[in-house]
Amino acid sequence: MTKIFKQLARHWAVCLVVFALLFVQAYCDLSLPDYTSKIVDTGIQQGGIESPLPDTVRQSTLDALSLLMREEDAAAFQNAYTADGDVLRLRTDLTADERTALEDAVTTPDIVLYLAAAQAANTPAGQTGMDMTGLADLQASGADRNPDTETETVTPTAKDLDTVCGQFAAMSQMPGFSRDAVQQQLTGALGQLDDTVVENLKSQALLLVGLEYEAQGIAHDVQMHYLYKVGGQMLALTLLMVAVSIAVGFLASRVSAAIGRDLRRETFSSVIHFSHAEIENFSTASLITRTTNDIQQVQFVCVMLLRMVAYAPILGIGGVLHVIGSSSGLSWIVVLDVALLLLLILFLMSVAMPKFKIMQTLVDRLNLVSREILTGIMPVRAFSREQFEEQRFDKANKDLMGTQLFTNRAMVAMMPFMTLIMNGTSLLIVWFGGKAMDAGTMQVGEMIAFITYTMQIVMSFLMLAMVAVMLPRAGVAADRIDEVICTKATIHDPDEADAKAAKEHKNWQGVVEFHDVSFRFPGADSDALEHISFTAKPGETTAIIGSTGCGKSTLLNLIPRFYDVTGGSVTVDGLDVRQMPQAQLHDLLGYVPQKGVLFSGTIDSNLKFGGDHITDAAVKKAAAIAQATEFIDAKPEGYASPIAQGGSNVSGGQKQRLSIARAIAKDPKIYLFDDSFSALDYKTDVALRRALKAQTDNATVIIVAQRISTVLHANQILVLDEGRLVGKGTHAQLMASCPEYQEIARSQLSQKELDLEPLNTEKEGV
Repeated sequence: MTKIFKQLARHWAVCLVVFALLFVQAYCDLSLPDYTSKIVDTGIQQGGIESPLPDTVRQSTLDALSLLMREEDAAAFQNAYTADGDVLRLRTDLTADERTALEDAVTTPDIVLYLAAAQAANTPAGQTGMDMTGLADLQASGADRNPDTETETVTPTAKDLDTVCGQFAAMSQMPGFSRDAVQQQLTGALGQLDDTVVENLKSQALLLVGLEYEAQGIAHDVQMHYLYKVGGQMLALTLLMVAVSIAVGFLASRVSAAIGRDLRRETFSSVIHFSHAEIENFSTASLITRTTNDIQQVQFVCVMLLRMVAYAPILGIGGVLHVIGSSSGLSWIVVLDVALLLLLILFLMSVAMPKFKIMQTLVDRLNLVSREILTGIMPVRAFSREQFEEQRFDKANKDLMGTQLFTNRAMVAMMPFMTLIMNGTSLLIVWFGGKAMDAGTMQVGEMIAFITYTMQIVMSFLMLAMVAVMLPRAGVAADRIDEVICTKATIHDPDEADAKAAKEHKNWQGVVEFHDVSFRFPGADSDALEHISFTAKPGETTAIIGSTGCGKSTLLNLIPRFYDVTGGSVTVDGLDVRQMPQAQLHDLLGYVPQKGVLFSGTIDSNLKFGGDHITDAAVKKAAAIAQATEFIDAKPEGYASPIAQGGSNVSGGQKQRLSIARAIAKDPKIYLFDDSFSALDYKTDVALRRALKAQTDNATVIIVAQRISTVLHANQILVLDEGRLVGKGTHAQLMASCPEYQEIARSQLSQKELDLEPLNTEKEGV
């Protein structure tokens, strides 16, 4: 996992921007339930009235409320309004503290006035009048009213409010009226009530404001204004959240794509500099899997980390804080919910994580089997092994399928358990929330908000659980990628000081010398080559021949440093190849591998593979020397003819001739032919070698061959046997002195051919 975060750290600036945007998104997401609660509780149930202090009030209602306040509160209340037509409007220049003080002062008068209006609405016709001594009893009776036992009550109207305001105005003129006496009665009555009843009574203060707005004819307008205002805020938050979510998705995708690009670049850069030893250590199939599937896994998880893993804790913690901060008394449900979710996630992780570590190895195995079968499809058919290979592939496929089924089932099993927890949580909230609403400690909107916050907490854990299941596999993939990137090539360029002599060397001749060279493959018990010494000079051809597996190709591969010697040294013009930059060394070489390799493109692009300096004339000359002109000109598009991947649309002989032409077009100082004439017929072989002789008069030519006819006229023939140099000389010298060479010659040439003298090399070529 640390390796994945290491990749994200490279893009720390963008990640910080993403985190900032996620906080904005979480703020919007966590604010929406509060707005929903406001719409339900305030906008619908309270008619859009937020405060017991009315924004507009008639003079009669203002006077009635003032009578129920202390002298200083009444004065402040009167001064808080200014005339606006037929009504008085609350001043807009009030400070927050002044407004809060007025709300506290007007709450009890609002309650008393509303209860008086309710009493007036339910008083039989003909009974009028109201004395101040009955106000406290009226308030208490309103608080203790039991809907199960009392007769049906009538909701007060604006007319009832006007009636009560008139009665209050009349009573204020009666002899013996005292504001202090009214305050004493109210304080005594409220002191006898418990806190729950007092809180319930406070909602009736808002009902009085609603009656006042109804009397003014603006109740509907006030409600709609509030709904539009809060609804507009919700819409703005939603649009902001959508915009932020799009921005987060865009940035996360760019970061993950950049990480994938960088990992592919670094992986390929490492692989392209690997020697044969590193390639064989990882295997081609594994390297392909690591470069494609593994990087894709890391790239996908990086998106999830930025979009979900970073967002889930913010959302979950914010939801928990909102729930704990509420006074609903249902926080224990969230604690139980979180505990169950953590147990579920830990269980699934402990079961699924080991399987994810196995999965990537099984993907490697499937790729290996697929690549072997598809590459060797012709031998498979020729030996009628289709059924066997199908069974081998089916086994690798089923092993991977079984592991994938297990992990997928673990992920799928998580969903019903999550759904059960979510639905069970909703049931608990509705059950206990209903009881709280019945007790008057919770409103409908608060319960809706509580459910929403709880679902947000559950969803945040769900997101974490989904990503947590993916993380182990991505962690394994990241480790495998890092293993390739951190593997240092055993063959590397020398230090600047060591390479100084090679860089200063200008006039290269191409003299190749082996000085007591030994070589052992990594991990092998014995040397593949032992104490090899020889010199290959410009203008001469050095041929290497021997039985299969004797080390001919290995010896040739030491010159371009595909492997490094384990004993002795290989020099070019007296400089050890290990002290030469690889690019400089390879510029001197024209290499033709044992198996012709062509790249997708055209014939022209393949022949110019040696560098941009190769001209069209050089390409045509090289093709002529390699005897490739005939089949190239026969194609409708000539040198622009397409070459399929791996050269699959040309024959083996044509592929080999194009590989030879590619080396010739480079015009190197040293030619290396690794059994490069094996696919040519004898006529083409002779013609090619004759033309090649003229081209390589000033170059060093080293040929690995199986056929005596290919090396018959070489200036120097090296005979290898089990990694040892057992003969060195011309054909005639070796026929006289080397039993191993004689055995090879007798196996390929007739007695008549053996008795013939070698033909003139000037006439026949090498």
